[in-house]
Amino acid sequence: MGLDGDSPVHSVWKNDLYRMQLNAPVPVPIICENYLPGVPSYLGRDYHGDISHIEANNLLAPHPNGAYLVRSSRSANGEFHTLSLKFNDRIHHYKLFYEVNAGLYVRQKRYDCVRSLVADGLVTMYLELKAPLVLERLPTANYQESPYMTLNKRKLRALTKEYARNSNLQAQPIWSPNINDNYEKSHTFKTNTFKGLNWCELCGNFLWGFTAQGVRCDDCGMIAHNKCSEKVPNYCIPDLKYLRGVFGIELTTLLAAHRSNLPFVLTKCVSEVEARGLTVEGIYRLSGFADEIDAIKMAFDKDGDKADLSQEKYPNINVITGALKLYLRLLPIPLITFIVHPMLVESLQLKNEDARIKHIRLSLKSMPKPHYDTLKFMIQHLKRVSQHSAINKMNPHNLATVFAPTLIGPPESSNSMLPDMTADILLIENLILHCDAIFAESRSIVV
Repeated sequence: MGLDGDSPVHSVWKNDLYRMQLNAPVPVPIICENYLPGVPSYLGRDYHGDISHIEANNLLAPHPNGAYLVRSSRSANGEFHTLSLKFNDRIHHYKLFYEVNAGLYVRQKRYDCVRSLVADGLVTMYLELKAPLVLERLPTANYQESPYMTLNKRKLRALTKEYARNSNLQAQPIWSPNINDNYEKSHTFKTNTFKGLNWCELCGNFLWGFTAQGVRCDDCGMIAHNKCSEKVPNYCIPDLKYLRGVFGIELTTLLAAHRSNLPFVLTKCVSEVEARGLTVEGIYRLSGFADEIDAIKMAFDKDGDKADLSQEKYPNINVITGALKLYLRLLPIPLITFIVHPMLVESLQLKNEDARIKHIRLSLKSMPKPHYDTLKFMIQHLKRVSQHSAINKMNPHNLATVFAPTLIGPPESSNSMLPDMTADILLIENLILHCDAIFAESRSIVV
């Protein structure tokens, strides 16, 4: 049934299920000839009012498969209507529900009219009747063996080559995850209604139906059946065309999409700060004008790493530091992740300095690589800022006070409007003070 031997993996563009959909019965509404007052607006002329299932059977019997009508149900107490449908030469009766702003439904999917519901349902019922073994085996496909996996790898190689040609970093190693590496990022699948013909990128089979046929990943655009998506491993390679801006994008997603090891928002802002802000009193503590910070945010979202942060355009360095802190604050997952944070706080209980540094180092290494590398980059920068504290008045403690809520973020659940940040400030201060020792054995970063 379209399978390659005994393998559950289908050939690319297999069209067996597509041909079956074309052969599925089409909706044949049985129009009510009587005038019925008070018909709900979401029902059409196929609504027959209060008739019994026997009367419905008699109306549908002479018609071909796909014939249907809607009627009241005497036992429903107004909670639902009944959809009577002829399929496989039998009459089936389904509870038909309606939700305001959601639509009509029999199961999970919602529809704007009964005809669309019936059309979609007939396709699904027909495929379940004609190809049950194929449908059962769809989610057992092996992602590694999928023909789309080969296509995706080819696409990735082409993208990285294009990036090398157009980048000023040609001499630097290029971010290029490999299926055999430890790269891991889960897909962000959402139910989607597809226009035209589409195939599942896991099993290679057609996405049947007319609405909500499958899911699409918001980050990389991967398309799959609902069941197949549950088997796809955490190997999402985001595509820039699916991302909206830069601020508020999850860090791993952003770096993968830009084929980068560090977020360019931070590298560009840090470059400006270290060029003209290390000796500015109150650097990072003082805030710039909100309108200018918002202008920088929009420039990054629009122009990416080509955004202009020059002194001529933004003479106030506090505007640059404000944009940097805003970027970190808007990360959906804080730079110091929720999972690692309690491990780091636990290390503060150790009185012995060497033991504390070792515990912090081990805890940090359990973070995702994008978070680890970016945190290392930021802490090294803050240490360089603190080395000018005699002039800028920003010693490790002062910097930690500013950056603790930014790097760690608010607690996932807190009964207090103003959570105690004492431990977090002490943690960031320790990271700055012992930066060299904590990150001494770390993985290298390519900027």
